[in-house]
Amino acid sequence: MARYTNAVCRLCRREGQKLFLKGDRCYTDKCAVAVRSYPPGQHGQGRRSKNSEYGLQLREKQKAKRYYGLLESQFRKYFLMAEKRSGQTGENLLSILESRLDNVVYRLGFAMSRAEARQLVNHGHFTVNGRKVNIPSFLVKPGMVIALKESSRNLEKIKANVEANAFRQPPRWLEYDPNNLIAKVVALPTREDIDLPIQEHLIVELYSK
Repeated sequence: MARYTNAVCRLCRREGQKLFLKGDRCYTDKCAVAVRSYPPGQHGQGRRSKNSEYGLQLREKQKAKRYYGLLESQFRKYFLMAEKRSGQTGENLLSILESRLDNVVYRLGFAMSRAEARQLVNHGHFTVNGRKVNIPSFLVKPGMVIALKESSRNLEKIKANVEANAFRQPPRWLEYDPNNLIAKVVALPTREDIDLPIQEHLIVELYSK
């Protein structure tokens, strides 16, 4: 499957804010946004910001895509899925994105970034309802139980991640047992559960043109 392979710090600089794509590096003085707050490229420092309505909508969509590490085709698929659900399309979209297995692994602290969580899922380190799932885009539902495989619990990288993220509280829609490294999905995520600074109504307006 196609994926973005260039420097991810460029994405944060393009959006003008931290998207936390580089894991623990984003919390240090080496963060590219802290060092170079201007957009990437030869003319980044002299580039004039565009504040048109379309420009704002586009930037919001790009920011959401980059938070979750998705390409345009994937993102549009989720938008169409959100439109078919009852309720507000924008909130439905964020709920679907949060329900991805790689995001759940990241939210539980098993990985330092969503990209790392995607890799861990791809390598088959997690189970859903007792069965191995290696598809990062798998959408979890209420009642499902996500667990770190027994054979993966002694991996130094995962142990280090769990220890480093011990201070992070899992979202309310996940019931997490840190002693057994098991989590249960107790509800679908709502807008109040999602702490990302995304103005989802701008994304809806963009796709509705």
